[in-house]
Amino acid sequence: MRRLLATLLTTGLLLLLLAPAALATALSGGLSGGQGTYGEADDKVVTNAGFIVIAFFPLLILVLSLIQWRLDKRKDARKAAAKRRAGAAEWSGGW
Repeated sequence: MRRLLATLLTTGLLLLLLAPAALATALSGGLSGGQGTYGEADDKVVTNAGFIVIAFFPLLILVLSLIQWRLDKRKDARKAAAKRRAGAAEWSGGW
């Protein structure tokens, strides 16, 4: 918890320190006419970006579902092994 708090505090401080430089860089060039760092955003660029977004989210859901499936499979195997160990004759009884 302490490490997470230190990381968040450091990240926040870094963003606060870099924000004026980022704003100065964006404003010093004057108005860019809506042109970003990629270039002119024509219809083809916007359409391709939309297709990328449409493909990204189902792939993300698929990957995360496969990871969860594998973790559940490991958990079930661990539970079954613990149940088998608890029912073994060599572990029943005392000293």
